[in-house]
Amino acid sequence: MFSLSGAEISHFLLAMGCLLAAAHLLGYLAERVYIPRVIGEVTAGLVLGPTLLGYFFPHTFKWMFLGFPSEDKLFALVYQIGLLMLMFCSGLKFQTQFNKEDAKLTSALVIGSTLPAFIIGWIAAQHINITHLIGTADNMLAIKIVIAISIAVTSIPVISKIFNDLGIMHSRFAKIVVACAGIHDIILWVALGFATAIASEGSAFTVKTAFINIGISFGFIIGTLLLGYLLFKRMTIIKQNILFRSSNLGYFLIIMFILASLAGSLHVETFFGALIAGIVAKVALPKAVSERLEQSVSNISFSWFIPIYFATVGLQLDLVKHFDFLYFLAYLLFATLTQTAAVYLTARFVKQDPFTSFNLGIAINNRGGPGIVLSSVAYTAGIINQEFFAILVMLALVTSWLPGTWLRIVMNKGWRLMPGDEKIIPDLRNDDKIKSINQYYK
Repeated sequence: MFSLSGAEISHFLLAMGCLLAAAHLLGYLAERVYIPRVIGEVTAGLVLGPTLLGYFFPHTFKWMFLGFPSEDKLFALVYQIGLLMLMFCSGLKFQTQFNKEDAKLTSALVIGSTLPAFIIGWIAAQHINITHLIGTADNMLAIKIVIAISIAVTSIPVISKIFNDLGIMHSRFAKIVVACAGIHDIILWVALGFATAIASEGSAFTVKTAFINIGISFGFIIGTLLLGYLLFKRMTIIKQNILFRSSNLGYFLIIMFILASLAGSLHVETFFGALIAGIVAKVALPKAVSERLEQSVSNISFSWFIPIYFATVGLQLDLVKHFDFLYFLAYLLFATLTQTAAVYLTARFVKQDPFTSFNLGIAINNRGGPGIVLSSVAYTAGIINQEFFAILVMLALVTSWLPGTWLRIVMNKGWRLMPGDEKIIPDLRNDDKIKSINQYYK
């Protein structure tokens, strides 16, 4: 019970080590050419997966990643933990403090980046042939919801990483974009939970169960936010909390796993519990404690679990056999234009200047980690097939690339991101640390 043979353990550790090494190496190389690290990490899976290694050396690929009966389950476990850690880290980046003007703009952008994009995606799914994209659940309503979400979703981790790399995380522009991404992604995760519930219900799904599922999702969010806030605020930093005193990080990880388990038992996606745990920790704890928690979680997550998660996504892709490039290109143009136009028009409606509106549209049009989470959850639930899974993953990667490139151009040219950021000075302290470390090795 709970055991593997020595040979199986050695085999799995070798396979995971190779995958982790490739993820870090290609992630590092991606960052060196100003590409989001997540693209390099997924590329590691493409290199070692069916797309390259499996195509040219199929026996080597099968030996490495399908070498014994339970190896795929071990990778699935690490994959799921990586997903939980990614969403926990995303919650810890949630923004809560705004002045009245910024709160108004953020609220408008949340609505403008969610409803129009979602509705247009839904209408498009009604009028194009998507039968060849349906997964094993064979549920048309669920896949339409997934398509609509894929048009509207935004990535907190990727856009935050871009802002950190540029040294502008403290800017007004970054604060508004990250907050907008966080709030409207929560709404879209509810829709995704609804879609997975539909897929699991099958033909037994009714309007009654729809209201029940949505009600449970919102009830879980509101209940855990309120109760979690009170408990974190009053019970975390006290002498009687022996668990917190014994291990600060362990205490929060336990809460994350409990909330993820509770979400799963209520038929809400488990990653939702991890996201809410991160948000509660961010809003309820003193700033110094939440920042220290974020740093501790990031150290373990971005060194192991999250790179393995993204690389495993790449392992599941077979771009040789299951990827329609022309269909992807059309989908990319449609998604990008829809999301950017929706945000641009919303920003103009609330009297932002054209350049600020364009910057907001480009920044919010990045799908990154959440886009990949959407595709992997939908694929696992049988809502979409492998071909559409590949399209959604590639959509997330390409749209993560564009904002970083554009915002770097804006900063290098000395252009203003938005009113209030005229005298913004990039904070590149992390870059200085990296340069000093690299200098040590020269």
